[in-house]
Amino acid sequence: MIKHKEQRVGVLVDVSNMYHSAKNLYKKRVNFKEVLKRAVADRKLIRATAYVVKTETEEELPFFEALSQQGFEVNMKDLQIFAGGNKKADWDVGITVDAIKLGNKLDVIVLVTGDGDFLPLVEYLQNTKGCLVEVIAFKQTASSRLVEECDDFINLSDDKKFLL
Repeated sequence: MIKHKEQRVGVLVDVSNMYHSAKNLYKKRVNFKEVLKRAVADRKLIRATAYVVKTETEEELPFFEALSQQGFEVNMKDLQIFAGGNKKADWDVGITVDAIKLGNKLDVIVLVTGDGDFLPLVEYLQNTKGCLVEVIAFKQTASSRLVEECDDFINLSDDKKFLL
């Protein structure tokens, strides 16, 4: 896919999805600085947002600070713990709302996630907002439908520079 220097780009990162994929596949961490560089691809970066979940111990706060220093706006929410002990940390709605709000201001939205729940968002952005939607994820853990429907897919497994 041809990427033009004048394209306005927004990058929305589902940090939890990427973290767990890298950990389960490679027992490593994602190099988000390299992911951002690849996502922007010498185009005009308008917004880069990393969606993160804060635990009770707050041990991940230095990592969140590092994301901020790499050029990401960090959107944080607390981990929900239910009475039965179940835990939930889901940014799907927040990412979706932000993508829809940004759709009028961008030419390209890059979703850094393999979560198939974003399929309706991809179709909406393409058909209603006229945005190109690119997806960056590990192909082994990405929804095959998401990979098919996006305008461009970058497989993080293709290059070890995306891992730490």
